[in-house]
Amino acid sequence: MSERQVINVSTEEALRQADIIHKLSQSLKGKDLKYCVSTFGCQMNARDSEKIEGMLEEIGYKKTEKEDQADFIIYNTCCVRENAELKIYGRLGYLKTVKQKNPNLIIALCGCMMQQDIVLETLKKKYNFVDIIFGTYNIYKLPELMQTRLETKAPVIDIWDSHQDIVEDLPNTRKYDFKACVNIMYGCNNFCTYCIVPYVRGRERSRELSDILNEVKALVNDGVKEIMFLGQNVNSYGQNLSTPVSFAKLLSEASQIEGLKRIRFMTSHPKDLSDELIEVIAKYDNVCNSVHLPIQSGSTHTLTAMNRKYTKESYLELVSKLRAAVPNIEMTTDFIVGFPGETEEDHLDTLDVVKKVKYAGAFTFIYSKRTGTPAATMEDQVPEDVVKRRFNELLALTKSCTLENMKKYVGQTVEVLFEEISKNDETVLSGRTDTAILVNVKAPAALIGNFQKVRIVDTKTHYLIGELVK
Repeated sequence: MSERQVINVSTEEALRQADIIHKLSQSLKGKDLKYCVSTFGCQMNARDSEKIEGMLEEIGYKKTEKEDQADFIIYNTCCVRENAELKIYGRLGYLKTVKQKNPNLIIALCGCMMQQDIVLETLKKKYNFVDIIFGTYNIYKLPELMQTRLETKAPVIDIWDSHQDIVEDLPNTRKYDFKACVNIMYGCNNFCTYCIVPYVRGRERSRELSDILNEVKALVNDGVKEIMFLGQNVNSYGQNLSTPVSFAKLLSEASQIEGLKRIRFMTSHPKDLSDELIEVIAKYDNVCNSVHLPIQSGSTHTLTAMNRKYTKESYLELVSKLRAAVPNIEMTTDFIVGFPGETEEDHLDTLDVVKKVKYAGAFTFIYSKRTGTPAATMEDQVPEDVVKRRFNELLALTKSCTLENMKKYVGQTVEVLFEEISKNDETVLSGRTDTAILVNVKAPAALIGNFQKVRIVDTKTHYLIGELVK
């Protein structure tokens, strides 16, 4: 599904790119061109890829999932962990052979990985067959970069050191007709010592409240029932606006838009999740009772070294506040195992938090050294065998606690928004509860995009099994 949003932010630049899109569409008309987009990393990247796909489709390209059938291949990259970068380099090796068979193929790279000088040097030396390279600040310039490549036949590299305009008035695609993501801010000011995001996405920039609300209203008018607000730390939304506004205020305003059935958001930093925000979650029925609250470590010692700006105790107090205000709230989290200097006592503190919070889900990662971050040069790097053992222990405990948490749903009736046909069984639909729990139900495909009452009859570690309530 393609759409054009009407948002008055940097309209002049958006119109300029729209004019280039029109010119490209005329020059490429009738050529039956196909594109393939691969997205790595977070939901911010996924949202950027929707914009990329929207621009390509207005130019006249049709989507394909097969790279060997594409005329334009673009990787939207992530650099949060080393594995993501290694995967990109591996796939580029394959694309070199694809391009040898199809010299007219255009290969483009964008996203966080491109903002690193060392990556650019590697690409220039070893992967000089890549046609277009750009970063995180100028996604909206893709049509212009494509035009330049087509006209000059020369590689195009356009990397900015900092942001300029927030340009949102561009075409984009949505995977679902009934739900959508909305960027409310960009960048990060937190500078956690392990994280490269502030260096590749820049300082925090918030969109104007009225622009966000107008976008949401337009989406709801187009049939959207569920919105996900996106930001590196949504809790700090609005602080850098000329007239500051809180994230709680944005949620409160959005919750009153007629026809908007559900509002989700991510990610919330524990250091500044306010009492005002908790009140809003509790007050409005369409603000979902689920919070992704990354802790990273359960040890105050490790959290201090990470520059997370909260303690084990203050995190657990926040969890208690949330559950007191919203008793049925579900929480998910992120963990990093093996941060430099992590001791066995620190590891046990993390296990203790898992037992106390009983998360609905957890994303667990082994610490990945990122060049340019303070943690990369810290002493006391944890031995690999110790990290693996701690990782496995944490993974086993989180799975056990998640399964225990899921069992409470058996026998309950919940409301599910059906999203898609199960990949494993075409007679089964998958959807999510208000608390973001995945539910599988035998149901007709016609119910996709609809809310249905479901009685839970069984549970697995990461999803529930239900049946339609007749």
